[in-house]
Amino acid sequence: MRTQCTAQFLPFQAPIRREVLASFDGGAISSDGGGLLLAQVERCTGILRQFAACFRDHRDPDLIEHTLEELIAQRVYGLALGYEDLNDHEELRYDPLLATLVGKADPSGRARLRQRDRGKALAGKSTLNRLELTPVGADRASRYKKITADSRRIEDLFVELFLQAYERPPTQIVLDLDATDNPLYGEQLGRFFHGYYNQYCYLPLYIFCGDHLLCAKLRPADIDASAGSVKQLDRIIGRIRQTWPKVRIIIRGDSGFCREPIMHWCESHGVDYILGLAINARLRRHVGGALEQARQQFAQSGLASRVFVEFSYQTLDSWSCSRRVVAKAEYLAKGENPRFVVTSMASEEVAAAVLYEQHYCGRGDMENRIKEQQLYLFALRTSCATMRANQLRLWLSGIAYTLLASLRRLGLEGTELARAQCNTIRLKLLKIGALVRVTVRKVWISWSESFAYRDLFIRVYRNLVKRVPVRLRC
Repeated sequence: MRTQCTAQFLPFQAPIRREVLASFDGGAISSDGGGLLLAQVERCTGILRQFAACFRDHRDPDLIEHTLEELIAQRVYGLALGYEDLNDHEELRYDPLLATLVGKADPSGRARLRQRDRGKALAGKSTLNRLELTPVGADRASRYKKITADSRRIEDLFVELFLQAYERPPTQIVLDLDATDNPLYGEQLGRFFHGYYNQYCYLPLYIFCGDHLLCAKLRPADIDASAGSVKQLDRIIGRIRQTWPKVRIIIRGDSGFCREPIMHWCESHGVDYILGLAINARLRRHVGGALEQARQQFAQSGLASRVFVEFSYQTLDSWSCSRRVVAKAEYLAKGENPRFVVTSMASEEVAAAVLYEQHYCGRGDMENRIKEQQLYLFALRTSCATMRANQLRLWLSGIAYTLLASLRRLGLEGTELARAQCNTIRLKLLKIGALVRVTVRKVWISWSESFAYRDLFIRVYRNLVKRVPVRLRC
């Protein structure tokens, strides 16, 4: 129950002569007025509708007030708007604007069946957690948790959304693979200590194509970084080629993915690869002369010097054949800094320097996409006891990211925020104070006349409306 403030006004000190008095009597005001843009993105893409189709609701429809689609929308919109925890929804239940986004027929909640629920249009934390905590075998006979998720359909959905984002097939796509740490502070199932990260964590596998998330697979930390990559590549690339049979596909990854099974699979399936290669004594001898040349250039100029060389290389026992290796022999103020990549792309197609500096180094942008999810869309909130529930939380974060990335791609194209990160988009376009008035036939939203990004907001709205015509009823 909300705290009742006994004081009518709260006096504040201000550098003006007039007395400043404040009170909570402004009516139904939401701090997420820009969330209407997310609802417009959903109309354009159907992301949430398709995500909800990956769940099965065993509840009796005559006994529920919150449909599966509404629960999914409430949870994902909450993440996109910056509410990381289920507990936040105990207060968000009162927000008529979020209820409008979710699709509630009565955003005020005044028509709820139970007296104790009136005024709370949305579901609380105890209802929402059934999305995550329902066991696999739940059915109509289960007592409380009856909403089950189809893991395979959710995994495939990210690929489907990627394919839907293109009006025509591209000639070439680049898939970036990376593994990162997901710190754990409890006794979650699958928890292991990772020596490199020096903490207990999960080791999720991410696959991106540009800004598009294709895979977010939660894994325990006691495995190789590349574990399961071939299976995911086979699934993802197989589906892509069903729709785009002629597209050229290149995969990129750091030295953690330079493994014989991955390279052999790529060579067997017509997929090119550019993978980092960990340095060893044999590789170091291959670039000895180039490093000396770089050192001499550095001594003359005092600036970082790079010399690129390439050669054919095969490991003593792990590689099945000889492959092209490109080496960057670099000399810096701190000394030698050699780096190596192995690739299936021929030297006639792309020169060594271009391959390393433009193609391989381009994978660094993927790390920004992972950080967006982890820092701003709360992919690190894996505090459930089971890996299944934590995997679902990771997917919820991924869907929220996909929704915001779609807003960036469809609505912000050609604006100053066309490459903005999710937190910047949220701060400047979504976190807007709005007065909400609910009448019999309409929901009226009023924003501040002095909103700093008013012109940008209108431009984004118009970009989205061009995608799906809005039918207005007077």
